[in-house]
Amino acid sequence: MDAVIVTGGSSGLGAAVVDGVLKAGGRPFVIDRQAPRGDIPWVECDLADTRAAEQATRKAIELAGGAVDAVVTAAGFDVPGALEDVPGPVWDRIVAVDLLATAAVIRAALPELKSAHGGVVTVASTLGIKAVSDATAYCAAKFGVVGFTRALAAELAGQVNVTLVIPGGMRTKFFDEREERYKPGPDAKLNDPGNVADAILFALQQPAGCSVRELIIAGETETSYP
Repeated sequence: MDAVIVTGGSSGLGAAVVDGVLKAGGRPFVIDRQAPRGDIPWVECDLADTRAAEQATRKAIELAGGAVDAVVTAAGFDVPGALEDVPGPVWDRIVAVDLLATAAVIRAALPELKSAHGGVVTVASTLGIKAVSDATAYCAAKFGVVGFTRALAAELAGQVNVTLVIPGGMRTKFFDEREERYKPGPDAKLNDPGNVADAILFALQQPAGCSVRELIIAGETETSYP
C-alpha cells in the first residue's frame, strides 16, 4: 500500500484514515471541500457534483505520480428529518455525496486500481442495514452503498479487492449541526473513529490472494441489526 485516495479526509473518519495511512508508511491524497490537516496533498471538490468528483479523482492520481493503490470513500453527511420536511435539494445532495460520489470516485480510479491490483474500501453505516424514521435520504444512500459494494466485489473479483465497512455512530462532528432532537444523548456510547480507521487499514493491508469482504464496526452496546 502506497498511494491512497481518501474522500472526506479533512475531518472525522476520513482524517483518521489519513492518519492511519501515514502511520503505515503510505501516502494519502485527500478529496474534500476543506483542506486536511498539515501538508497532506489534496484536491478541492464538492462531491455532490459527480462529474467534478471524477475529475478530482483523476487530479489526485496525477498528484500521486499517475498510480494509486487504494481508494477509501469516507465522505458523507446527513440532515435528518421527515421526508416532507427535508427540502428536495438537500435530500438529493445527501444521496449524491453519500452514494453517487462513492461510485464516481471509484469509477474514475478503476484503471489504476486494476493495474495495481489495489483495494477499495467503501463506508456505509449501520443505517445501511437497518432503517429508522426521519432518515430516508441517508438510509437510501447507505443501503445503496451496501448493494453497490457487494455488486462491485463480484464484478472485480480477482482484479481489485473490495471491502464494505459498516460503522456505527462515531465521536466526530457528524452530529454537530443537527437539531438537538437528532443529536446523540450525553450517555451515548459512540465509537472512536480511530478504531474504524484501524479496521480499514487492516482490510487494505491483507496479503495477496486474501480479501476482507465486509466489516461491521460499532460501539459494543449499539444494536446494528433490525
